Amino acid sequence: MSRAAARPGTTSRLLPVLWAGLAVAAAVVAGVLADALSSSTFSARVATAVTRSGMDVAGVACVGLGLLASLARTRSVSDRDIRTLDCRLDRAIVGVGGAWLVVVLCDIVFRAADAYGRPVTEVGGGELLRWATSLASGRGLVLTAACVLVVIGCATARLVREGAVPPRAALVAALLGLLTPAVTGHAGTSSDHELAVIMSALHVAAASAWVGGLAAMLLFLGGRRTLLDPVVPRFSRLATFCIIGVGVTGVLNALLRLPSLGALVTSGYGWLIIAKVVLLAGIAVLGNAARVRLAAGRFPVLRWAAVEVTLMALAIGVAAALTQTA
Repeated sequence: MSRAAARPGTTSRLLPVLWAGLAVAAAVVAGVLADALSSSTFSARVATAVTRSGMDVAGVACVGLGLLASLARTRSVSDRDIRTLDCRLDRAIVGVGGAWLVVVLCDIVFRAADAYGRPVTEVGGGELLRWATSLASGRGLVLTAACVLVVIGCATARLVREGAVPPRAALVAALLGLLTPAVTGHAGTSSDHELAVIMSALHVAAASAWVGGLAAMLLFLGGRRTLLDPVVPRFSRLATFCIIGVGVTGVLNALLRLPSLGALVTSGYGWLIIAKVVLLAGIAVLGNAARVRLAAGRFPVLRWAAVEVTLMALAIGVAAALTQTA
């Protein structure tokens, strides 16, 4: 590994904004074209696509930040470097977690308004409470909000007092926050409900660790060889299992949801699956190329990773649209 990537600068600081924007845009476009939530008005479809993809982006980011904090704890990394990295990661978790909580609350309001068939401004607090507690999707969002509060609380406690909470605590809470909407969404309507819930949970967990971990590593370790060298091999091993998990669970989810193979080209859900498969194939090719270059000591690996995460952002948007289909 002869040369590291350029040190983080203005471009790297703009990357999270670019990735989030791509995910949201992909969710809106894919959801509208595939006629997701077809019983809703156009404005409701756009609003829920934005909030759902925003929730996914923020959740994946928190998972990646928590995962990076865990991966960096090796004997090859000094205590001083770990403390500095932990502080940066915890600050990022608090900020991203706060945005995640706001988007979850907005999603609750938009979905309740759509369910009652009224504008957002005309939905009362009692109606919001009934929707959030009487439906599985509403309870799922409430649980997500609770998990996000735990994520923020863990990161805040670690900022106040070093070592107050293990870094894995925020990671586990973030994973649970991501899983609840997934297992209470379209998986809950499947004829094989239990298997669909398990497959959705495994799919989301593997994808969030893969995408979030790579993005966090790119943004926080891009110019720090003392951290990058020991973390990259550990993440690469984990990513291999995540890629396999995403592929297997994705295929099983599709088989459970599609009435026939012909539905791949005759339904909006099928077209979204095809788009997601194409994106994941591109991501896998880029990931393999980056690993080959890394093994040969050739750079810039992180530039390849940036392109890989960009495709991942598009895939998150398409996945968010998939969860909105009937």
